[in-house]
Amino acid sequence: MTDTPFGSLLRQCRQAAGLSLRQLAARVGYDHSYLSQVERGQRPGSVDLARLCDRELGTDGRLTATFERRPTGRLRPEAGRSAASGPSAADPLEAAWRGLVTTYDAGDPSQLFAGFRSVPPASLLPALLRQLQGADQAEAAELSILIAETLTKLGEHGTARRWWWAARATADGVGDGAVVRAREAICGLTERRLLPELLELADEAVALDRQASAGCLPRAARALVLAELGQSQEAHQALQELIGVGDELMRRDAPPYQLHWAEGRVCTLLGYGVAGCVLLERARELCPESWTGDRAGLDLSLAECLAVAGEVAAGLAMALRVLIELPEEWHDSWVYDAAARVLRVVQAEPGAAELRQLLARPTYGSDRSDRSGRSVGGGSSWRGRQGYRAASDR
Repeated sequence: MTDTPFGSLLRQCRQAAGLSLRQLAARVGYDHSYLSQVERGQRPGSVDLARLCDRELGTDGRLTATFERRPTGRLRPEAGRSAASGPSAADPLEAAWRGLVTTYDAGDPSQLFAGFRSVPPASLLPALLRQLQGADQAEAAELSILIAETLTKLGEHGTARRWWWAARATADGVGDGAVVRAREAICGLTERRLLPELLELADEAVALDRQASAGCLPRAARALVLAELGQSQEAHQALQELIGVGDELMRRDAPPYQLHWAEGRVCTLLGYGVAGCVLLERARELCPESWTGDRAGLDLSLAECLAVAGEVAAGLAMALRVLIELPEEWHDSWVYDAAARVLRVVQAEPGAAELRQLLARPTYGSDRSDRSGRSVGGGSSWRGRQGYRAASDR
């Protein structure tokens, strides 16, 4: 608990203004439960929160001044780094990748891997590699996708691309080529791969989907890439193909929430802020609470969309809350990429400096970051503890 009087003063000022926690939370863009924790001294708060509350409560800078006088310290205690080491002294990624290029009997992965979304990336990677041993071809395809996505989160983009190749080769053998290409295209946006290359992948996914009727993910991937390319008319048309699709059709190739996340992201990129917020809120309703990383990404996408819709202060406040409250082990490249998108929209706001400062911190397990705040080099803590040099995507 914090020793500063900021929380007590915030409660006094709120009550003097005749506002409930929920009313103040709605005005400043923070969750009411978070404000309650700040008032009770269980959360430190932030400069941005203090500034917004000063504005809404008419306290003439008292809250900001009080917060800035607090004793300095870490925003949160450093999380224990409990990811297990690899299964062998040799490079397990290399051994597993080489062992994958074999012939399997076809199978149905079903929902075997759903629980992995509750595990931080650095802990997840060795578990995925162990699971790969003895997997059939369908399971190996899904595992390869998860390994590639996890490597991307850990900043190891070069190694991730080798696993995407393995995933495509394996998935093609069981008729899941559309799914793997769609997920690679979406993941490639975080990797900042060339957009024409990602569009080609998405187009391939859509073409394969027409043959196999895999689901909605290929069309979602194509809409996202088109919007990132600035091809507004084509992206709008692709968005119309997605709007109104039932959640059940999405279960074949991705979690149900992901369709609405993709719709919301496309709306954000096209400037449809209000519609995007509605879709992203629906995505949050469908995303399990235990999927910490996914929910953080959703909240940051919603923060960006709020800013696009004109609620810039609320969007900035939400982004700051996500990064401050998120446990260290979930601070990965996906989260930082989503937060960087928020920063681009809110950079003229007074509180943007605090968001920029949070983004300047390296991702979990990294040891350096570039001046723009995006983590580079420095591989995951899992590889780092085994003395490996992270693969570079430069």
